[in-house]
Amino acid sequence: MKKKDIKKLTKSQAIKDIDKLKKDLFNFRFQKINSQIKNPSKIREIKKTIARLKTFSKDNNA
Repeated sequence: MKKKDIKKLTKSQAIKDIDKLKKDLFNFRFQKINSQIKNPSKIREIKKTIARLKTFSKDNNA
């Protein structure tokens, strides 16, 4: 998710996206353990997106 896409989200949408991404990350970790993951770089990408969304939601509190 790009920065410009994140800026368009409301705070509640950002929180929903964070929850969804955390579930995806959880599933990717299990796939990694079982050697079933097809794209391991997706884990890093999801972590970065979660961080961006959290930063965005903190900035909107001010």
